[in-house]
Amino acid sequence: MTGRRPLRIANASGFYGDRFSAFEEMLTGGPLDVLTGDYLAELTMLILGRDRLKSPDLGYAKTFLRQLEEGLGLAHERGVRIVANAGGLNPAGLADAIRALAAKVGVPVSVAHVEGDDLMPFAEGALTANAYLGGAGITACLRTGADVVVTGRVTDAALVSGPAAWWFDWAPDDYDRLAGAVAAGHVLECGTQATGGNYAFFTAHDVRRPGFPLAEISEDGSSVITKHPGTGGVVSTGTVTAQLLYETQGPRYLGPDVTARLDTVRLAQAGPDRVVITGAVGEPPPPTLKVGVTRIGGWRNEVVFVLTGLDIEAKAALVRAQLADALSQVATADWTLARTDHEDAPTEETASALLRLVVRDPSADRVGRVLSSQAIELALASYPGFHVTTPPGPAQPYGVFTSSTIPATSVPHVAVLPDGTRLAVPPIQDASARPASASARPACEDRGLGGAAPAGPGAEPTVSGRGGVGESPAGPPTGTAPPQAPAGTTRAPLGRLVGARSGDKGGDANIGVWVQSDEAWEWLHHTLTVETLQALLPETAGLSVTRHPLPNLRALNFTVAGILGAGVASAHRFDPQAKALGEWLRARHIDIPTHLLPTHLPLTPEGTRS
Repeated sequence: MTGRRPLRIANASGFYGDRFSAFEEMLTGGPLDVLTGDYLAELTMLILGRDRLKSPDLGYAKTFLRQLEEGLGLAHERGVRIVANAGGLNPAGLADAIRALAAKVGVPVSVAHVEGDDLMPFAEGALTANAYLGGAGITACLRTGADVVVTGRVTDAALVSGPAAWWFDWAPDDYDRLAGAVAAGHVLECGTQATGGNYAFFTAHDVRRPGFPLAEISEDGSSVITKHPGTGGVVSTGTVTAQLLYETQGPRYLGPDVTARLDTVRLAQAGPDRVVITGAVGEPPPPTLKVGVTRIGGWRNEVVFVLTGLDIEAKAALVRAQLADALSQVATADWTLARTDHEDAPTEETASALLRLVVRDPSADRVGRVLSSQAIELALASYPGFHVTTPPGPAQPYGVFTSSTIPATSVPHVAVLPDGTRLAVPPIQDASARPASASARPACEDRGLGGAAPAGPGAEPTVSGRGGVGESPAGPPTGTAPPQAPAGTTRAPLGRLVGARSGDKGGDANIGVWVQSDEAWEWLHHTLTVETLQALLPETAGLSVTRHPLPNLRALNFTVAGILGAGVASAHRFDPQAKALGEWLRARHIDIPTHLLPTHLPLTPEGTRS
């Protein structure tokens, strides 16, 4: 036991392209011990891979280096360590660039990096292939005095769990403590999503410019999520719940250092903009590491036709018929008609619908300017009012993301220390150290269930909507009158009661939903089955959907397999990262017990009137 005070660790970037000034804001806004930045995502790896094709000296997040031009001196003055995964595909190159920058600006800092995640050459056609490493390499670098640590592909939460293990000198098998740090890291990793950004109940708060989050992590692994005084946004049990549910795929959050049991986590409001996270149970990590692989999948092009006024369906049918021959040799051609038009509209724009054509093919020629020009050639020979949103353009390459696993023992996790020493970081191999559920209480003992225990802390897999819990009313079929609401209920948007956040994991999407009272949780748990979800979201019909109850958070998490095709870079869907899938669900109407609904103003995330 070290007896150290809590670690104050913050985030200044949730993605490559996030608020540039956040680095300086976090360094000057209040005391910190460590400042982290998350720059990597599936799409980012593809971008960096294309950069590396241009020059082997590239492959890292150049924005981070520019942020350090001012931030390096500020961090040195305040004694703040910096940890970021901005190294991408070239952490050694970024570390060298930081040393050169430090010499230029006259700041004496020691720089270390973590490598071994890059598995290239991996497989035929792979542009990038990276194993997701844990935080142990970061811990090793900090233990030898590094002021700045940059990594390649580590798990997002490792940017927090690695420094926490260094600060408190945790052992590799301190699973409960590590699980608590992973939970805090998962909350911090997406920046302002923890402080009111992208939040379902955003109207209850001033979220015009949310501050970035920080965590005060204690030696036992518990933490307080907060933000610097005077910054915008809000930290509430609602904002933290939303982020805990984001892009997770079950109660067991698998990682290279620990398997964190999200179904054991408990949240409590501990004052304005302070939320306590306790109860995290950790289990040994799996013997494998996730591997993310990006490829150039082919070539794509897009034309969006504007259809205005009357006969929208007939106009769309005419365009499709006119281009049928041109599209006959294309590998895939997807048409989507978005009925954004309104009857008797007061403006031309609100009288218009959008017909979107997306074509993909292994050959750039077949979907290039020749094809898009054929669409434009219809300008004087098609429907009345013909126009498109953009001129014809060339084909663009699109990416494909896939993931697999690899034995952890086959990946050379290496900490390259400030003096150049290369320190091998062995994987955790003792998977039998603790039974899989020894520390977790049965789900039926969790709060807020009344007399109805959930099906358990694990998954409830179903296909095409069969096998959820209970029978539930579904949304009305398109074009029919809504059914009569049962007595004691009101037909209303689900989002009047339920919060949601959604996102992508490769070709899959996840939707996390939660409520703020025990009574609402009992209703949600028994009502929002897989079958009901698929009725409310017809685009999920026929896909494999898995439901995960998380009673401690009064939440359900759904994984929708395959809805995003080959991942965000393939632009398979109108919303390629499923960011708004949860908001679509909240906008769908369902019969809700009237007494659960707010009577006047929306509920705030804490369950009180705003």
